[in-house]
Amino acid sequence: MAPVATESSAHADGRVGRRIENYTAFWQKDVSKEAEQDTENRLANYTDVINGYYDGATSLYEYGWGTSFHFSRYYKGEGFYQALARHEHYLAFKMNLKPGMRVLDVGCGIGGPAREIAQFADVQIVGLNNNDYQVGRARKLTKDAGLSNQVTYTVGDFMKLADQFGENSFDAVYAIEATVHAPSWEGVYGEIQKVLKPGGVFGVYEWCMTDKWDPSIPAHKDVAHGIEIGNGIPEMRPLAKARQAILNVGFEIEHEEDLADRPDPIPWYYPLEGDIRKAQTLWDVLTVWRMSSSGKFVTHYGLYFIEKLGVVPKGTWEVGETLKIAADALVKSGREKLFTPMYLVVARKPAQN
Repeated sequence: MAPVATESSAHADGRVGRRIENYTAFWQKDVSKEAEQDTENRLANYTDVINGYYDGATSLYEYGWGTSFHFSRYYKGEGFYQALARHEHYLAFKMNLKPGMRVLDVGCGIGGPAREIAQFADVQIVGLNNNDYQVGRARKLTKDAGLSNQVTYTVGDFMKLADQFGENSFDAVYAIEATVHAPSWEGVYGEIQKVLKPGGVFGVYEWCMTDKWDPSIPAHKDVAHGIEIGNGIPEMRPLAKARQAILNVGFEIEHEEDLADRPDPIPWYYPLEGDIRKAQTLWDVLTVWRMSSSGKFVTHYGLYFIEKLGVVPKGTWEVGETLKIAADALVKSGREKLFTPMYLVVARKPAQN
C-alpha cells in the first residue's frame, strides 16, 4: 500500500511533513528486492512521490545549485551559473521564441529558467508546478526580480493541462528536466500538444537512459534505481521511448540531439564529482566543494542538526541522504554514457489544414 500524506502535518510555507517522511518508503532499500509492483505504486502515486521529494529537497537544491535546477554543458573557463543560463538560452533559441509569445513552462521549479528565458526572449511565461512550496518560492523570487508582470506561476498537474488552461492556449511550451517525473511520457506530451496552438512549438530537455543502458544487467538496473530514488522519479525510461512518445501524440520533430553525447572536454556532471581542481572559476570552487567528501560531511551533520532543532521539516535529512545516492549514480551513469539529462527535442504541433 502506498504511503499517504496527511495535510495535518502541513507547514505554513506549503511543505507537508508526512509527505517528506514517507518519501523513501516508495523504494526498496535493496535494489534486488525492487519488483514491478513497486514501480507501479510510484507511477500511480506520482504526485506524492514528486511532492515528497521536492518538499524535502528544494532548500538543498537552492543551497547547492542556485535557482535553476538542471544540468548544462560547459566550456573551459565558463562559470557554473553562466553555463546554466546559456543552456536555457540555447533552448529558447532552438525553439525560435519571439517577443510577445505566451509560453508555458511545464515543471518550472522555483522559476530560475522562466525568469532567464523571459528576459532573454522577451516572452510572457506561465510556470506550472504541482508543489506549493516551490510555487511560493518562485513567486517571491520573481517579485524580487521585478518580473511579476512578465512571469506568473500556478499550481497544477502536468497530466491535466488541457483541463486547467484549455486547448490551443499557448504559442510555445517547454520543459527542462521535468517531464521525466510524469507517470507516462505519452500522457504528459499529449497534454502539452493539446494546450499548444496549431503550429506551436514544444522544446524539451529530457532525462533518459541511453541506448547503452540494459536493465537486464544488474549494475545498469542499480544505477537507474539510484537516479530514481535520489531525484523523485517514479521510473527511469529509455531515450527511444521518449522519442516515440513525442511522435505518437502527433508532434513533428524538427530537431533532436543528445547534448551529453557531444565530445565536451568538461562533462555535464563535473560539479557532482566534488573535485575542486576542476572548478572552472574561483567562484565555482564553493559549488564544487559542496559535493566533495568534506562538503558532504558538513551538509550531512549540519542538516541533521537543524532538523533536530525544527528549522526544517522532519524527513528533510533523509531526503538529503538520497541526494548523495543520486550524485553517485549520475556521475557513474554519465561516465559510462548510460544516462543523459539533456536529450533535446524541438517539435511542432501541426498547423490546421
